[in-house]
Parts: sequence; structure tokens; C-alpha cells
Amino acid sequence: MRIWYQSFTVLDDVGTYFATLRRHLEERVSAGTEISFHGMRPGTYPSSYPGTHIGYAYLAGLHKEQFVAAALQAQEEDYDAFFIATIPDTGFEEIRSLIDLPVIAYGNASVAFAATLAPKVGIVNFIEELQPQLRRNMNLYGFGELVGPIVAVGRDFNDIVGAYASPAPLIAAFETAARSAISLGAQVIIPGEGPLNVLLASNGVNRVDDVPVLDSLGVGIALCEVRARQYRGAGLRPSRRGFFFATPPAEAIDDARRRYLADPSPKELGKPGS
Repeated sequence: MRIWYQSFTVLDDVGTYFATLRRHLEERVSAGTEISFHGMRPGTYPSSYPGTHIGYAYLAGLHKEQFVAAALQAQEEDYDAFFIATIPDTGFEEIRSLIDLPVIAYGNASVAFAATLAPKVGIVNFIEELQPQLRRNMNLYGFGELVGPIVAVGRDFNDIVGAYASPAPLIAAFETAARSAISLGAQVIIPGEGPLNVLLASNGVNRVDDVPVLDSLGVGIALCEVRARQYRGAGLRPSRRGFFFATPPAEAIDDARRRYLADPSPKELGKPGS
């Protein structure tokens, strides 16, 4: 089984995080499953931090096209699943309308899984600007009643990445933020973005007080495996009825991408290794 992992970061810019991410997820997958890690193109952001763009609707929207191009390539290369490994689920609706491969998205999968543990989900993240988008996404998914408090950990991207060398202060800050979410009704906690998720999971943080902390990326990869087995073994495909699911003719997709994009079909998109 081959899973395409698509990050919102330029993975070569965050070497320690990427190495820990790879090690963590390769320990979680079933024997015989390969994760092919892909990031954004080098130079995508004015800094190594995607938050320089992710907090603005238009700029964040432009980056969907890298995810779309990656998904089309994953289908062309016969992968078994495509994982959108960022909590705002960049391009999720568009991508699942374009390809038959199972498309799993961090935010959607995390909340759906968390609901098997408890009926009120809290999110602790470090990009505060994402909160309106997360709320809107969850309402669109029908998860609006599940998601309660969204609390910021009070650290930025560089703080998170820097904490891999000395994680204790960040773990303490996360626990403080999680307790705030718990006091507001959260019964299960989702770490908001990948670098925070991986740091916590790789340091064994799976509860705060008596409330579970999800390993959202681990859950997402596990769901990729489940969906891939259903896709290959039982022929499970997404709905193709209605505006959000109908797939345009292939020639229409190719023509539109040629007209609007300078590089409609980039190969080896942001691939530092597999």
C-alpha cells in the first residue's frame, strides 16, 4: 500500500520536524505500507513558516493548487490514498471531486475519530488566524456541534520547531492551554497543527489530566489504510452526485488548468524523499 502524504510546509526547510514526522508515522503504519512524504515547493513562502500566508483567505486559497496538482499526480501514479496533512484541510472539497482515490484530511478525520471518544472536541493550535476557517469547515462537514473550544497554545511556528531540542516548556504550555479547553467543556483534545502534534506524540503526551489527546496524524494515516482497503477490496468510491462531488470531464480539467496555471502538472511536487 502506498500513501501520498501532502504537507503544507516546505519539508526541506524543517529538517528536524521532518525527520521526527517520518520516524513517528513509519512506526504507526502496517507492515507493507509505504508513506511517500511531499511538501510544498521550495520558495513557496517568504519564510519557512506557512503561517505567513495561511492566515489570509486569498493566499491560502492559492496554495490549494499545489495540493490539487499533487492529488492528480497521486492518482496518475496509482497510489492507494491521498492524505491532506494540514488541519485546515486545504483543497479537500475540490480534490475529492477530482479523484477516486481515498482522500483523507487532517481536520475532518481528526474530529470524526475524536467523536468516537467523546461528544465535545477541543482543539489546541498555534496558528490563531485559522480559527474562523476551522469553525466554517466543521460546520460544512456537519461537525459544528462536536467542536467546542479552540484555544491557542501561545507559541509560534519557530517556537514549536525549536522545542524539538528541548520539549518540556512547550509541553507545559500545551497542557496549560488544554486545561483551558477542558474547563470550557472539551472532553478530547486535538493538537491543531502537524509540528505540535508530532512533538506531543513523539514525547508520549496522550492525556492531559483525564482527557485524551489525539495523535491526529497517526489517526489520519490509519484511516488512509482503512479507506484504501475498502477502495481496492470493495470498490468503495465517493459520491458523484451534486456540485461538490461531481467530477468534470478530464479534458475540461486539463483545459482549465492550462488556461489559469503556468505549471498545471508539476512532477515530483515538493518531494524531499519517500
